[in-house]
Amino acid sequence: DVGMALGLTPFHHYWLRARANGAGGDLWDYSVNYQIAIRDRFAQMDRIGSSRLTGTRHAFHFDAGLYAKFLRGRAEAAGVKRVEGRIVEVRRRAADGFIDGVTLEGDRPIDGDFFIDCSGFRGLLIEGALAAGYEDWTHWLPCDRAVAAPCAHGRAIRPYTQASARKAGWQWRIPLQHRVGNGHVYCSRHISDDEAAAVLKANLEGELLAEPRFLRFVTGMRKRQWVKNCVSLGLASGFLEPLESTSIHLIQSGVSRLVSMFPDRHFDPALIDEFNRQSRFEFERIRDFIILHYHANERTDSPFWIERREMAVPAALQAKLDLFRSTGRIYREHEELFTEPGWLQVMIGQRIIPSRVHPLAAALSDAQLAEFLGNIRTLIDRAAASAPLHVDYIRANCAA
Repeated sequence: DVGMALGLTPFHHYWLRARANGAGGDLWDYSVNYQIAIRDRFAQMDRIGSSRLTGTRHAFHFDAGLYAKFLRGRAEAAGVKRVEGRIVEVRRRAADGFIDGVTLEGDRPIDGDFFIDCSGFRGLLIEGALAAGYEDWTHWLPCDRAVAAPCAHGRAIRPYTQASARKAGWQWRIPLQHRVGNGHVYCSRHISDDEAAAVLKANLEGELLAEPRFLRFVTGMRKRQWVKNCVSLGLASGFLEPLESTSIHLIQSGVSRLVSMFPDRHFDPALIDEFNRQSRFEFERIRDFIILHYHANERTDSPFWIERREMAVPAALQAKLDLFRSTGRIYREHEELFTEPGWLQVMIGQRIIPSRVHPLAAALSDAQLAEFLGNIRTLIDRAAASAPLHVDYIRANCAA
């Protein structure tokens, strides 16, 4: 039964079977997001036409500074009291080491029962006072610096982020309505700051709008993101280099996890342990997905990329790669961030091709398979051609 055969295994197995026969075209022929994006178009659609095929999925390009200002305004309007100052002392209870309060410059004490550390890389509370420890992942993700600068648009606002490999890292290009955000993430062992800035400037598509600024970081995570009566969020909890733009997501998921596990005055250790277990799982699975981008490269022109390909990767990532290479199977664990299609796109995109496909994909004849794939491509082409231009969508729905 063709209908049954089409419903029992993921789509990519049918495409892989066709590919093995020299047919099927490019995997991205079957991505409505890709086909709309490369046409500089955008549309919100739950389904493709009247079919059962999933429609577009999108994210937002935010100006992080403006977004933070907006959230601050909402919080203060809801009654949050904001006090600015530099912390000069963290006071702890003698009996159990819990944080009693902090003292700001000018001898201004702020006491509390529960503290959220959002002090950035320094982790003034979670690390400075409570010594949570930091797990350094530089041996897998050695990029430790970034240089960023805005520029003017070179052409129409593209409906996608671009990430371009450079000799010792990669460069981002993120379009906003009023400017384009650019940055070069790199490994300081392989390239100097001056050279990294020159690479960034040489690959801008519009006029430079501000002088480049430099950032330093160490990819990794706090060994415990919740200690005693303190939870760390944002950079204080850890940092994953921005190849998949996960920083804001990790803040949001951390907040959601905290709301779900919000403590009473007992601060039950079992609750704290579960928060830390879930946080670690999320960080490690995102880490593995980012490592995959580096490890699966085929470049021979750069020591940086050769090292990334030859390095040993975490066991969970290696198991995922081995399973896909041999069987074409991908399984998403629990609520990890990246879905099966995300893993598929990176692995196929970097030419990791399974040696076998799911046996159920063989239930279709060659003619049935060609008709099935052809119908999908036709539906996607029609949807992409009918979507409005990205600039027109912005003008009609969300003009700045």
